[in-house]
Amino acid sequence: MDFKKLKDMAGDPRFISGIYNYCDRWCERCEFTARCLNHAMTSEDDERDPASRDIQNKAFWDRLHDIFRQTIEMIREDAAERGIDLEMSPEEIKEFEKDERRKRREAKNHPASRAAWKYVKMVDAWFAENKEVFEEEERKLNRAFLMELPGQDPEEEAALVQDALEVIGWYQHQIWVKLQRALHQQDRQDILDDDGKPFPRDSDGSAKVSLLGIHRSIEAWGALRRYLTTPSDSILGILVHLGRLRKRIEAAFPNARAFVRPGFDGPIPAPTEG
Repeated sequence: MDFKKLKDMAGDPRFISGIYNYCDRWCERCEFTARCLNHAMTSEDDERDPASRDIQNKAFWDRLHDIFRQTIEMIREDAAERGIDLEMSPEEIKEFEKDERRKRREAKNHPASRAAWKYVKMVDAWFAENKEVFEEEERKLNRAFLMELPGQDPEEEAALVQDALEVIGWYQHQIWVKLQRALHQQDRQDILDDDGKPFPRDSDGSAKVSLLGIHRSIEAWGALRRYLTTPSDSILGILVHLGRLRKRIEAAFPNARAFVRPGFDGPIPAPTEG
């Protein structure tokens, strides 16, 4: 995608400004893809080169590099128009990199971060230990389907279990990733608007996405606990851990739930005439 086309798309009024900054990246389940600039850019690249969606493929990284390059060009152009100097001295760059390393280190060592990573490992361990459970569940559903027992719908139950598994898999790592972003941005100074009031903090937006991932994961684990024949205590331990993780994040980001994500929370901006 050339620079001019990217600028034209960025100014298209049908797109909700910043909606992609605080989403869960699950485009297949999102009702706002038609109003998301990031999705439009990705879809166009996919049509031209399907390999650009494969993280293992060079085309994926080439596309990502191209997006970054063009975004930087837009930022520099906008800064020049506003009379802002983006050039940093070698000393300033060195200090900035040192500060970034510190923030990444502190984010990874935060108690909530460690708990979120522990959840990643708990999920892996649970599925490794319960392979037979899914085999037994499949046999049970097949028997129910063949017997056509009244009051039972094995197809619906199978669909619910599959949906729960997809939700757990989608958010397993994302909870930690979004939390890392929130913690990394947490000590940034507030950006003030023209009236001197602070804009909503980016860290609160990322923390909210992490909390939403926890909420949906709790629902999914609850569904598995209802439908699977595995001992419920094995899932109960995961649910307790997620509940404690949620409290840690809420304590670290008390304003996260009040953060209004563009498009997703509150009134949906109507497209304006271009």
